[in-house]
Amino acid sequence: MTLADARALVGDLAVFEHDIQADQRWLERLADYCERYTPMVSCDPPDGLLLDITGCGYGYDGEAGLVRDVEQRFARIGMTMKAALAYAPEAAHALARFQTVPASDEYLAVRRLGITALEAEPETETALRRAGLKTIADLATRPSAVLTARFGDETTDKLARLLGKADSRITPRRPLPALAVERRFAEPIAKVAFALDILTALAGETAQILESRSNGGRRFIARFFRSDGAVRDIMVETGLPTRDPAILERLFRERVDALADPIDPGFGFDMIRLGVARLEPIAPTQLQLEGGSVADKEVAGLIDRLSIRLGRNRVHRFIPRDTHIPEQAELALPAIEAPVTAAWKEPPEGEPPMRPIHLFDPPQPIEVIGASVPDGPPARFRWRRTLHEIIHYEGPERIAPLWWRMAQGEGLTRDYFRIEDVRGRRFWIFRHGLYGTERQNPGWYMHGLFA
Repeated sequence: MTLADARALVGDLAVFEHDIQADQRWLERLADYCERYTPMVSCDPPDGLLLDITGCGYGYDGEAGLVRDVEQRFARIGMTMKAALAYAPEAAHALARFQTVPASDEYLAVRRLGITALEAEPETETALRRAGLKTIADLATRPSAVLTARFGDETTDKLARLLGKADSRITPRRPLPALAVERRFAEPIAKVAFALDILTALAGETAQILESRSNGGRRFIARFFRSDGAVRDIMVETGLPTRDPAILERLFRERVDALADPIDPGFGFDMIRLGVARLEPIAPTQLQLEGGSVADKEVAGLIDRLSIRLGRNRVHRFIPRDTHIPEQAELALPAIEAPVTAAWKEPPEGEPPMRPIHLFDPPQPIEVIGASVPDGPPARFRWRRTLHEIIHYEGPERIAPLWWRMAQGEGLTRDYFRIEDVRGRRFWIFRHGLYGTERQNPGWYMHGLFA
């Protein structure tokens, strides 16, 4: 009805603008709340949730008891709901939204529904009614080829999923953890310190399971379920696979201490779950006489703690790449997830390094004076308003661009020189382009500084 008619019927009617985003946020919060029953939870907008509770009725006296528990918990937070159990997500969706009279059998209940349960286009629904097809049972008795020819593939696909004849599954909102352990409480716990103690105990249970599988975890997610429906996630990562409860306890406590938004227990947590989102094989390690394995483990622990305190994207590890382009030869990745690579190539003993440690990105232009043509080094150059007199040089080292860029007419050849000025400072400069062939007047650039 119109707003004017509604206000005529109810004089003190409270009117609010429809906030679609707020509704979606509330629906997602309810979905988080339902993950205490099953990790297979999917949103069914605008006001529905789909749960795969196969095998989840233990502890609730079956699936019907689980539904009653959901209804009671929703009632405590002021929500009313209509639930339906069925063999397929589409069937449960249709029964919850369109069933008026309950049936003893869910297959019979679905067939008694009107064709509105297909949620087809208005034109298709009108055509079905004109053909005398008013219920799902009327459609189920007709050959699918005839229905497809007259009403289209979409209608028969929806009908097949509704009847359970086509494969239909829930796509969960969150990736399923490889391993999860949880603890439920008859009375909610209201202290964060006690909740962290419970989390430590769950880490011990997780360690036993991982040890039996010869696995370790790289990503751990703790979920704190509040009695009012709010859920708080805390995630920690490790550079190496681990199953040590002491390490997990320290990382989680440091993560909690570093939170900008502290954990609020509200009226208390009634469930805590620890999930392992990433598993990797972990083999027994034998300590070396010189203590190499111990040192590697300590470095990995240091990286874990720094990443937790500062953030995973603020601690990096450089890894080598197989390319001859200098600025692409190293890649900086978060140290917590960067693979441990083989040792970097070292220059021959007694020889200076071929590449400087520090590279400018992008390279900085310099003014060259007295460079011999076509491929000689400069006699002096000006950089950052300072004139540098060159007394020693090595080169050129020619680096060509990638061949596919050359084929497209892009990229220029670089001639690199390692040079030293009168004050003993060493630089890495290059000429960008070949005289006469690629450029008539190539530019010069400072690419790096040697220590």
